[in-house]
Amino acid sequence: MTTTRTVLTIAALTLREASRRRVLPALAALTVVLLALSGWGFGRLAAETTLTSGETLLTSSILLNLVMFGFSLIAALGTAFLAGPTLSGETESGIALAVLARPVRRSAFLLGKWLGLVVFGTGFVVLAGLAQCLIVRATVGYWPPSTATALALLAAQTVVLLTLAVLLSTVISPMASGVVAVGLFGATWVAGVVGGVGESLGNDGIARVGTVSRMLLPTDGLWRGAMHAFQDPSALVEFGGTEAVAFPFLSEAPLTAAYLAWAAVWVAMIWGLAAASFLRKDL
Repeated sequence: MTTTRTVLTIAALTLREASRRRVLPALAALTVVLLALSGWGFGRLAAETTLTSGETLLTSSILLNLVMFGFSLIAALGTAFLAGPTLSGETESGIALAVLARPVRRSAFLLGKWLGLVVFGTGFVVLAGLAQCLIVRATVGYWPPSTATALALLAAQTVVLLTLAVLLSTVISPMASGVVAVGLFGATWVAGVVGGVGESLGNDGIARVGTVSRMLLPTDGLWRGAMHAFQDPSALVEFGGTEAVAFPFLSEAPLTAAYLAWAAVWVAMIWGLAAASFLRKDL
């Protein structure tokens, strides 16, 4: 069996295993609830007669970013708590040892696991995000200006967090790896909000908190790029430059090619660390 075929086989088995775990019904239930609540909320917004068409468009744009943050949080919880049991659980139970007893490289095993989880996580966030966009279109008539870009960035955010969770699962317990990954996700988002407030106040020291956090863990940077792609351009005109920076559900600029390249390099480096840790792990 070639290495490529081995990786794809392990990825398919991981995807099948992920679909059978108890976390999947919880993800589905949370998604349905959020879609239903947002559908009701946007429906009420469309029925509001005191708002002009421009005000409805602006409000819909901001609310869509708020709801999409909910989906990114659900994806973060799901992927983080899937990665730990999928890898650490199998090493602790001895399943991984049985597989690796055959001529299967540890790096190929890890890559297959990672790839299966990536397909699962990105597939979830893209389908859920697309469903939300369709609900907004049906209720208030708003469609994001760059939907494909926004969904791709949400998927990239999921890949970043999942890769971190895989690294953590090679060194700590499954539950702990999920908790730490989600905790870092939340801390980075808070740091980004704090940095935005500092930038709006002209405080370079506080503003640097957000910049540094987005470099150390690119989830918040990718999220801000997704927000910019989801929101209507009139939102920035309405709020102005400094006010937009301070508001947590508005983004004033798209992501640069350099930052996207850094996010890709970050994923490659963290995956490399995970592979090195897994190679030294005592099974």
